[in-house]
Amino acid sequence: MNARDSTMKRVGMIGAGRMGQPMIGHIAKKGFPIAAYDIDAAKRAAVEAKGGRWEPELAKLAQSCDVVLICVGYDRELRQLLAPDGGLKELAAGSIVAVLSTVHPETIVELAEMGAKRGIHVVDSTVCRGGKAADEGTLLSFVGGDAAVVDRLKPVLSAYSADIVHTGPVGTAQVAKAANNMIMWSCLIANHEALALAQRYGMDPEALRQALLISSADNSVLRKWRENTMAWAEDDMEIVQSMAAAKGIGLPQAGVNREICRILKPKRFKLDEYGK
Repeated sequence: MNARDSTMKRVGMIGAGRMGQPMIGHIAKKGFPIAAYDIDAAKRAAVEAKGGRWEPELAKLAQSCDVVLICVGYDRELRQLLAPDGGLKELAAGSIVAVLSTVHPETIVELAEMGAKRGIHVVDSTVCRGGKAADEGTLLSFVGGDAAVVDRLKPVLSAYSADIVHTGPVGTAQVAKAANNMIMWSCLIANHEALALAQRYGMDPEALRQALLISSADNSVLRKWRENTMAWAEDDMEIVQSMAAAKGIGLPQAGVNREICRILKPKRFKLDEYGK
C-alpha cells in the first residue's frame, strides 16, 4: 500500500443517489476527475451524464482515488466498506475518506480509529439544506476531523458547498447534523399541526403559510414546504434517541417527534390534505 501525497486530485463517490448525483456533477465541473460506484448499475447513465466515470468495482475505485466521499444510508454499510477486509481495503495510506452519511457519531469515531491503523484519514462531512441545495451546489457541510486533513479536503467540499464549518474532532459533524435534524423535524411537525388547525377553522392554509413567512414563526421548513421529504425522518430521530441514551439524558420531545414523523411520512405536503 503506497502512501499518497497531500494533494487531493482524484475523487471517488460511493452512493450515486438523490444527493450523490448532483455532487458528482459539481465536482466534475470543478475539474476533479471523479469516479462513482453504486450497487444499482442502472445509475451509470446518470453518473456519466454528470461528468463522472462509472466504476463497477470498489477495489479499483479505492486504488485510483486520493479522497473518497461516502453517501450511503446506514452504519452497517459504512462498516462493510471500511472494515480491514472491506470494499475499500485497497485505499493507500494518506487517503481521505469523508463520510457524508448521517450515522451515529460513535460509528465514525470507531471507523476513524480503524482507518488510522492503516494510515487512512476518516472524517465525517455531513450535509444540510436538502436536494435543491445539492442541485445548486449550495449545501452546508459540517466537517469533523483533524484541522490539517479538513484543509486538504476543502477544495473538494467547496465544489458542492456554499458553506463549510469545521465542527471539531472526528464525530462532531454527526452531532451537528443530529442537532440540525432535531430542530428541523420539530419545525416541520409544528408547521403541519398549525396549518391543519387553521384549515379546520376555515382559513386558506397556503395564504396563512405566506403570512407566517413574514412573522416570528418563519422557519426554513415552512419556506421550502413543497421540497420537504420525510424519507429519512424516522431514521434521523432513531439516531438522536440512541445518542441521548448513550449519554444518559432524556429527550422527550425528540421521542414524540419520532412517532409523529412515522405518521406524517406517507403525506406529500399538499396543503389541501388537511380537510380530508
